[in-house]
Amino acid sequence: MKSSIFEFKNEQNKAPIGKTITLIRGLPGSGKSTEATRINVKHVEADMFFVKSEGYCFEGNKIKDAHAWCLSEAKYSLNRDEDVVVSNTFTRIEEMKPYIEASKLYGASLQIIECKGDYLSEHDVPEATIEIMKRRWEELPNDLKVYSTPSHHTTRHHQPA
Repeated sequence: MKSSIFEFKNEQNKAPIGKTITLIRGLPGSGKSTEATRINVKHVEADMFFVKSEGYCFEGNKIKDAHAWCLSEAKYSLNRDEDVVVSNTFTRIEEMKPYIEASKLYGASLQIIECKGDYLSEHDVPEATIEIMKRRWEELPNDLKVYSTPSHHTTRHHQPA
């Protein structure tokens, strides 16, 4: 699986230790959910809001509610001093800001993983929607200091502003 990892220092300007919030970003079908399940901590994503007893039932008019629920679940875990991984598309940097602020508020380290695989979308997202997301995609800032480079990931640390 192709991915890059970016880690940000906590407010005390230390290398990531203690509780961590991991954000996994990527287009539909890039491997976000698969990557999230490899991290053995609480996992939330907006799509989970649409899972009912009869299965996955997406309702476009409730997408804001889904993202609010997802953020609330992540904050709940951080408040309990638990690590959490959040896998959403996060096509724009702005979409990650509430989670970045939560990492500061709860004194958690922040890690961002970008998935770039090309697999089938498990939620049958239309190709036209994926194309719109591709056009909206914002790269992470270039001013990140390289901390280490494992064989298949680039790990970077940065003090969030």
